[in-house]
Amino acid sequence: MNVRPEGLERALRDGLPALTWIHGDEPLLAIEAADRVRAAARASGCEERSVLYVERGFSVAELAGQAGAMSLFASRRLIELRIPNSPGRELGEALADLVGGLDESVRILATSGPLDRKTVNGAWFRRLEPHMIHVAIYPVDRSRLPAWIGDRLAAQGQRAGRDTLELIADRVEGNLLAAHQEIRKLGLLFPPGPLPADEVREAVLNVARFDPYALLEAALRGDVERTRRGIDGLRAEGAAEPLVLFALADGARTLLRLFDDRARGVPSSQSFAQARVFGPRVAAYRAAMSRHDATSARRALQAAARADTMIKGAVRGDPWQALGELALSLASAPLLGRT
Repeated sequence: MNVRPEGLERALRDGLPALTWIHGDEPLLAIEAADRVRAAARASGCEERSVLYVERGFSVAELAGQAGAMSLFASRRLIELRIPNSPGRELGEALADLVGGLDESVRILATSGPLDRKTVNGAWFRRLEPHMIHVAIYPVDRSRLPAWIGDRLAAQGQRAGRDTLELIADRVEGNLLAAHQEIRKLGLLFPPGPLPADEVREAVLNVARFDPYALLEAALRGDVERTRRGIDGLRAEGAAEPLVLFALADGARTLLRLFDDRARGVPSSQSFAQARVFGPRVAAYRAAMSRHDATSARRALQAAARADTMIKGAVRGDPWQALGELALSLASAPLLGRT
């Protein structure tokens, strides 16, 4: 059964399935979902918890051994399986073989990075479906962030006007962990009810923590002002220039691939899946494709190559200026490929 994060608690009222799988790349929402599963496990009598990390040297036999081992201390156990990226076929098939016959005294919580369409449509994943709840975690789109913050404030008995919600959203710059901290802080500073806008403005610190892929998303969506803030923030924080370049070049390369697929008549759903573009990122790339063409995407890659030579010191120039121009060229119109 596939459920949204906000529906997980309700789904768990019927009891823990053999496997609960949380997959995505938004840390706060993934942490909260996993905490709900742990709370449900404790409520159902799971008194023992073990954690397995899927890393170099991990063997699927270790998982089977843990699931089959008798506990001297607890009648029910929760096994957490932490998968840093997406599971390989061997692990997926091992899970499918295991959960169908899993003893009622053992429940499994798996957390992983985003699962692509090929994985969730694969044979071993379909074998898991009757025995599991899986929760896809997607980042909160910037356009939805003020409403998300408003819902969180309402949960602690507070409410704020649209301008105040926009202010908080701008300050946290899409970082939900930072947003969560600010919301909790407002809960401590002010009583339930409407929040005073001027006092909130003073209380909310500029906690924006920029990252290269947030910059790329802003550029793809054509948000020029946010792109400028992203470049300035990354530079001020001393971000590694090669990491910023990698994100921007990856975006331009993916954009060019999508244009090439379109020219060859590849269906857009297939093209996005093959390019590993999922969830809210699809809308970002669609927005970029509405402004760009293959020529501008190719020239963006050439601009990335020039920035790379500056970063390596092969040619003279300011790498941050080159990175800023590259990001803004992805965000702006007219495009690199147009005159």
